[in-house]
Amino acid sequence: MRADGPTRARVALETRSSHRNRLDTLHGGFLAAFADHAYFGALWIMGHEAQINGVTIDLSMQYLGAGKVGPDLIAEVEILRETGRLFFLRMLMTQNGEAVAASTATIRKAPKPQ
Repeated sequence: MRADGPTRARVALETRSSHRNRLDTLHGGFLAAFADHAYFGALWIMGHEAQINGVTIDLSMQYLGAGKVGPDLIAEVEILRETGRLFFLRMLMTQNGEAVAASTATIRKAPKPQ
């Protein structure tokens, strides 16, 4: 993981054979799970550590290409807007520079400690 400024981050994941489907490409459910994980990792690395306890209230995926087992997945995450209670984010997931999936998410912030 690395931050690329206050509103952008990159999260990488090594792909394995256990992530594939019957067509020998990356399973869509795996990609969605990685997207959800990457949103929280990105928030953490961008300095929003308390949001590791936030909750995903909306996540949508657009599958753009077949992911392959082997090359790392790179999730480029951007905060579009932050309100008092919510983060609105988007992501482009790539392998070897080729788009595999895009995503948007809304995350409810973790409650403030009392």
